[in-house]
Amino acid sequence: MTSELREAIRGVRDRVKLADRRVVNTTDRTNVFRQLTGADYISLGALFVGWASALLFVRGEPNWALLAMFGAFCLDKADGWYARRTGTSSPFGRQVDSFIDIFAYLVPAVLLYHFVLAPSVFASLIVGFLVLAFGGLRLVRHNNDGFGSDDGASYYHGTTVVHTNLVVVANYFVATFVGGWNGWLAGLLICAACPLMVSDYKAYKTDVSHALAGLAAVVAAGLALALEFGYL
Repeated sequence: MTSELREAIRGVRDRVKLADRRVVNTTDRTNVFRQLTGADYISLGALFVGWASALLFVRGEPNWALLAMFGAFCLDKADGWYARRTGTSSPFGRQVDSFIDIFAYLVPAVLLYHFVLAPSVFASLIVGFLVLAFGGLRLVRHNNDGFGSDDGASYYHGTTVVHTNLVVVANYFVATFVGGWNGWLAGLLICAACPLMVSDYKAYKTDVSHALAGLAAVVAAGLALALEFGYL
């Protein structure tokens, strides 16, 4: 082996030495697991159930997928309640919550449209892109701006990903029970709802709004079970 070849091999070895690639100064890195709180672990539970929902949509089980998605919704609400109750809310936790909202609400919504409602791949491409794009931008803006305040009442800037998800779910049931309602009409309605997520609309965060969202989830879960077992 020539000296030039040995030098070349030594140079490659030095460049890929793992010890030199590790950040050792704790001020330059974030230990993710030490940042996680109980609320964040509940959020990760929502991610797990949301992923189960996605797999069920892919397997052609929309009603069971909806039930799993509503389970993710319950866990998503539980993490916020736990964070407020224990005083563990943090900017890091808000980032975790927004990341998981993508898989708890946006991904199941586009999969529901794609596998059940979409009349063509083109329609699914457009609707899925708009839901994910506007939903992602809405979550980024929320992380940057936080909640607005109006006479002591907190509000979201624009509609939330939960609202958009409910629009898709509502279209699923309307298409099931109302003759003449189809994937094209559903797609147009969903596309029209997407820009509202980055609008200046004030979606107030109140106990009533949470109760209504919970009631809608319960009703939708009941309809999904009734469809699954042939009662409707």
